[in-house]
Amino acid sequence: MSAGAGTETAKGTDRLRGGSAMAVPAFRRLWIAGVVSDAGDWLMFIALPLVVLQLTGSAFGTSIAFLLELAPPVLLAPLVGRLVDRLPGRGVMVAALLAQAGSLLPLLAVHDRSDLPVVYGVIVAQATFATVFEPAKNAVLPTLVGPERIVSANALVGLNNDLGRIVGGPLGGVLLAFAGLGGVAAADIATYLVAAAFVASLPGQRAARRTEGAGDVTARRGGGVLRALRDPATGVPIAIVVLAAVAQGLFLVLFVFFVTDVLGGDEADVGVLRGVQAVGAIAAGAALGVLGARLDVLRLTLVGVLAFAAVTAVTWNVSFLTHALPLYAVLFGVIGAPAVLMGAGLTSLLQRAAPGGQLGSVFAALGLGQALGQAVGILAGGVLQDVVGTLPLMELQAGCYAAAALLALVLLPRTARPISHAPDEEPGVSGPVG
Repeated sequence: MSAGAGTETAKGTDRLRGGSAMAVPAFRRLWIAGVVSDAGDWLMFIALPLVVLQLTGSAFGTSIAFLLELAPPVLLAPLVGRLVDRLPGRGVMVAALLAQAGSLLPLLAVHDRSDLPVVYGVIVAQATFATVFEPAKNAVLPTLVGPERIVSANALVGLNNDLGRIVGGPLGGVLLAFAGLGGVAAADIATYLVAAAFVASLPGQRAARRTEGAGDVTARRGGGVLRALRDPATGVPIAIVVLAAVAQGLFLVLFVFFVTDVLGGDEADVGVLRGVQAVGAIAAGAALGVLGARLDVLRLTLVGVLAFAAVTAVTWNVSFLTHALPLYAVLFGVIGAPAVLMGAGLTSLLQRAAPGGQLGSVFAALGLGQALGQAVGILAGGVLQDVVGTLPLMELQAGCYAAAALLALVLLPRTARPISHAPDEEPGVSGPVG
């Protein structure tokens, strides 16, 4: 470790017993990298489906694009888990960001329908490298901020996506209109390069000393992901996330139908209601970023899951009484807050429950569960919407969140592990960061 890095982390150690993760210099750099790369992701998230729709002329072609994004987390979970568990996290993140930047280059040559396979290939490549980056990032966070600030860190990292949506979403549409797909790709490449530079600047830190146990042998043999699914302390939060992912998949398909067919809104209303979700999320993320260290992780998670299920049920069922769009703007704005509590809480529970050296496997298992759940929801929504109708499927979607809340209420208090420091680690000083 360099002298400068040692001074930086040593100065930060005494301040790591509470408060915001933003007090940690290394975390601030990681957070800035996240804001930049998430803004770039939203550029592409807005542009690519529009391009696929233009090239194919069908919603089916667009749905294929969404499903292709879900394949890498499912197929690569065991490999990614072993990779992240065994290699320095900082190096893995930098390599993933640079690979994402390079994989966008073929989009500069996309011009017509014959180039559609190139677009699909880029989608798969982007999802593949994101599948590597996310577990590495979640494994690195506890080593940067320590267990007391992990809720704050997770909330602030979650805030990145909503800030990225506000900046990158509108900019993606404008760039696509004026500079074409090549302009969007060039801008996104730039965001990945900037993010990689910030991640590369994280302090090099010594690896934590630990005695190899049965869990480490299992991880090396490829059982890390399966072990994470079998262990109640990690398997229960993952199961809750799977149920929520099924509901999210249904939402992705049905939201437009709900706004246009049930509420009688238009395309502009779809955009407004989708956008206001960031309001509650940003407010909750900012608040947790400051107060997270003072809150009980288990209680925070339960409040988030229960509140999210309740607001979701109210949102769909109030349509039997009124279709007033301002009311739905309020409901969609509010629902972002419990979503942040739920996400930050479940991520924090997984980070403190993961066996030594297996955070990568745990979060690869989480990605696997999320992808499978979302695929089930997307396929169910696409197949059943014409047959069953929008509102009954929305009730099913709310039921998935209710099931997740019941599972959390019954099992999380029995399986959640208390916060503890690893014997050889000090927050911000040790850990497999690079």
